[in-house]
Parts: sequence; C-alpha cells; structure tokens
Amino acid sequence: MILAVDIGNTNTVIGCCKDGKILFSERISTVQTATPLEYAALIRTACELNGTDHREIHGSIISSVVPSLTFTVKEALRRLTGTVPMAVGPGIKTGVSIMIDDPAQLGSGMVVNAAAAVKYYPLPLIIIDMGTATTLSVINEKGCYMGGMIAPGLRVSLDALVARASQLPHIAPEPPKRLIGRNTVECLKSGALYGCAGMIDSLIGRINEEMGCVCTAVATGAAADTVIPLCRSSIITDSDLPLKGLMLIYDKNK
Repeated sequence: MILAVDIGNTNTVIGCCKDGKILFSERISTVQTATPLEYAALIRTACELNGTDHREIHGSIISSVVPSLTFTVKEALRRLTGTVPMAVGPGIKTGVSIMIDDPAQLGSGMVVNAAAAVKYYPLPLIIIDMGTATTLSVINEKGCYMGGMIAPGLRVSLDALVARASQLPHIAPEPPKRLIGRNTVECLKSGALYGCAGMIDSLIGRINEEMGCVCTAVATGAAADTVIPLCRSSIITDSDLPLKGLMLIYDKNK
C-alpha cells in the first residue's frame, strides 16, 4: 500500500493506493507553520477515518509546490511509515517529455497531472488544474508537454476583488441560481463562476485553434467540480488525477 501526498498552495491532497487502485482521497488545508508531528497526525487520522491501517503502508511519494513544507511532510511520512518518502523532482522518471524553455521551472503538480493524463486519456490533451491558480497544460499527440497558461484561481480572484472594493462582501464560491444576478451576492457569484468558466472555454478554443485539432480536456483541482459544469466545452472532471500521477511515478522509480 502506497501513501501519496500532493502539496498545493491552498490545499493538500492525501490518498492511499493499493494494487493500482485509489482506496481513498482526502483534502486538508496547507499550513506552512505546521510541524512534522501535526502533519503525521492529520495523515494518520485521514487513514483511520477511511478504514486504512497506516502500519500496512510500505512506501510513500509526495509532490510539492511549497518548498518550505517539503521537508516537513517528508519527515511526517518517515515517522508515520518508517520509510523514506519519494519526492517528485529532478532525477525522477515521469514518462513525460517536457518541451518548455526551462524544464526545471515546471511545477511538480503539473508534471504529476501530465503523467496521469497521458496514461489515461486520448492525446492531444489540455489539462486544467483549478487551485490557487488556474493552470492549463498542453500535451501534444506524442505525449510531450508543450507549455501552458497560468491565471488567477477562482478563490484568489474573489478575495482580491473583495479586498479592493470596500462595499463587496466575502462570499462562498457557490453556483449562482441564475446568470443575471438580482443582488450583490448573486452578481458576485455569477461574475466569478461564469467568468471563470468563460475564460476556460475561451482558452480551450484558442488552444485548439493553435494546435489545429480538438484536444481532450481534463480538469482537476478544488474548484473544478463547481466551475466545470458551467463551461460550454466538453471537459472531463477527474479529482483523482494528481494521485493517479503520483502512483504511476512511484511505480516507475521504486
């Protein structure tokens, strides 16, 4: 049994994998001040709540876009499992050819998503990851990572707007009842969610034009389940994409 941890700027995804199957997936807040003991306790609790005995875990792997937390979570996994965790980074085999100007600049989360998407979905691909940032990654018909786009995430956009406009309230990013809002909260929800959906639709269309074909679109991330149903493009939602990628990379390097 393998424990996989994907550390993002806002949320951290924890999952357990066995015999090629994901047993469970949980999302916790990313806390940069947390200690290894605190993360070990959170991960152990996630395992126990899902009926998994952490003593049966014989390996672990992490990807992280928060360098200050990488060592902390590594130490938490070492204390919990008694093994040294694998970390996605230089020297790790991923099965993805990266064609951008400086491959070292590509975030490990994008690499992990690409590894899974190339395995499970038809090429060429557009991978949409909706977290703190909304990122789009483009994979060509040969499985090579060509590049992508980075835009502000849904929650970041809303928080920035409310911080700069004193009369606008903080709201939960929930689907609006109608497109044309009839009060401030409805207007904020409609503008934020439909605006994000429209941006994704537009970018997918522009990527398809530049690629000269219709790419398979796959979305993951905390906001995907909320925003993707509002899109007009055909987009597959796969919340387990990072865990699938980590599992594949672990198998390639064990």
